[in-house]
Amino acid sequence: MTQHLMQVSQIPAFLMQAMQQEDYIVHDHTHIVDPLALGKVTALVGTGSESKVDKALLSMLPQVKLIALCGVGYDGIDLDAARERGVVVTHTPGTMTADVADLALGLMLSVSRRIPQADRFVRNGDWVVGSFGMTRRLSGSRLGILGMGRIGRAIAQRAAAFDMQISYCSRSPKTDVSYRFHESVEALASEVDFLVVATPGGPATQNLVNEAVLQNLGPKGYLVNIARGSVVNPEALLQALKNKTIAGAGLDVFWDEPRVSAEWRSLHQVVLTPHIGSHTEETRRAMSDLTMANLRAFYAQQPLPTPVPECQ
Repeated sequence: MTQHLMQVSQIPAFLMQAMQQEDYIVHDHTHIVDPLALGKVTALVGTGSESKVDKALLSMLPQVKLIALCGVGYDGIDLDAARERGVVVTHTPGTMTADVADLALGLMLSVSRRIPQADRFVRNGDWVVGSFGMTRRLSGSRLGILGMGRIGRAIAQRAAAFDMQISYCSRSPKTDVSYRFHESVEALASEVDFLVVATPGGPATQNLVNEAVLQNLGPKGYLVNIARGSVVNPEALLQALKNKTIAGAGLDVFWDEPRVSAEWRSLHQVVLTPHIGSHTEETRRAMSDLTMANLRAFYAQQPLPTPVPECQ
């Protein structure tokens, strides 16, 4: 039986090709061609970072019983509305851990050693005029990780190779790690040189990194965010950078992405990347494969490989 799906965001080409090969009919929610499609759609598909599914949308789709996300985060999904309608949400945890952790280290190196600025220095011919300014050593410095899940642990593992002193903050201490635990983000920030945000998004963590946290991080501290833009208060961070409250920042996620204002783009002590934490061919294929596994299991009425914790 041909199944009708609806994409609720742009999705990777790998995933679209796989769905089409298995004869799924995929409707685009922004321009539904078939007027009867709303009653045919049984599953929604999208990326974790871009998908927005609320009660109003679900009320228009009476047959939908699955939201299959190609990504880890699911803060754009109204879980209460989904559970109310008997809709299960799946995601792709574990597939992007290595890539995101790699980028976190890359951003730490980029902001501390000023690699993008050094590249421009050479390209602009400035080296002929004078030498490049001093930068900050990464090895042996103090790293604080906000969130000690899969990605936080992978970042810590990589940081250990740089002889960094590692501490963390999470909802509770982890019994299987030896890193120093801090009960608050403020306390963590006051003890580290680099603060890396690796916690899930959503209402519980919105603006968790605020003015007080940045004050505690201090004028020699760097912030790196590879989690969700919503975790960091944008106004507080902008002022902290302008006032040199902190030394710099490396940001892969933003508050209204893909729109990043000129004010952010003009800051010389900030390294900006366009949400590419998981953007490698290897990871995107793995994410697409796991999304397809969830879809196949759903239609075969078998246990779903990776439902989100709230739907287990």
